[in-house]
Amino acid sequence: MRLGVIDVGSNTVHFLVVDAYYGGHPLPAYSHKVELKLSENLLPDGTIGAEFGRALTQFLTECQEIAEEQGVIDLMAFATSAIRDAQGGQELIETVSRESGVDLQVLSGRDEARLTYLAVRRWFGWSSGRLLVVDIGGGSLELASGLDEEPDAAISLPLGAGRLTRDLLADDLPKPKDIKAARAYVRAEIGGAVRELLRFGPPTRAVGTSKTIRSLARIAGAAPSGEGIYVTRRLRREHLGDIVKRLGRMSVAERAELPGVSATRAHQLLAGALVVEGAMDLLRLDRLDIAPWALREGIILRRLDHLEADGPLS
Repeated sequence: MRLGVIDVGSNTVHFLVVDAYYGGHPLPAYSHKVELKLSENLLPDGTIGAEFGRALTQFLTECQEIAEEQGVIDLMAFATSAIRDAQGGQELIETVSRESGVDLQVLSGRDEARLTYLAVRRWFGWSSGRLLVVDIGGGSLELASGLDEEPDAAISLPLGAGRLTRDLLADDLPKPKDIKAARAYVRAEIGGAVRELLRFGPPTRAVGTSKTIRSLARIAGAAPSGEGIYVTRRLRREHLGDIVKRLGRMSVAERAELPGVSATRAHQLLAGALVVEGAMDLLRLDRLDIAPWALREGIILRRLDHLEADGPLS
């Protein structure tokens, strides 16, 4: 059966169509995305600009039409922390859903963490033992730990790379004192979650997801995305410290020249690196294995589970 997922994130709105069935590996059939940069389109009072709402409505309308052409029988659309935390976010959701005909739902931070964890568990399997998952988006940081398919702890913190950049590191070349202040803020936030995440012991395997972590791993020498999703990729803490120092001395244009870094995300890479470094230090993680599956795949997998519970899939 064909399922469609629309992910409205802080930077990108991504539409993914997969061929899927219960117990099988979802196979991508179609992908379409646009960069709307919600985190950069917030007005001074925290409300979402009207232009973003119009662009999102147009994109969702296109996705609805494409879904029909692609034979999608179940289209799921969800928004994450950027809309969840914005002033007037719920009104925007209602307007966009009504005008586009797409039922756009808002995920809680805990659900983001839970569903990303599920995708990682299914990707690496039971042999990985206790998992700890680190996922950084534009608006929030999700952390989850567990031994089963449902995590023991699932936490969302306001430490997205876009949010942190906008609030604390907006300059093209941030001052050392600003980087130091951002670093302290990040570690104070993560520090409050350490006990909950490690209360059942250290993880057997720590995993990172998201574009930010993949970019940092690529800078550290991991294989490029063109080599496929089955290539082993890792980010080691010993390399990350040097990367953070380098990024702190580089302009946005210089960061964009690094391998695996897109021009549209280069401005928030330093903030993302500070968050990942803080998480690895405080959670005592020597390395993060990089997972190609994350929130979108978790939503698809959970939907398949529910369909199977309701009866055999046709």
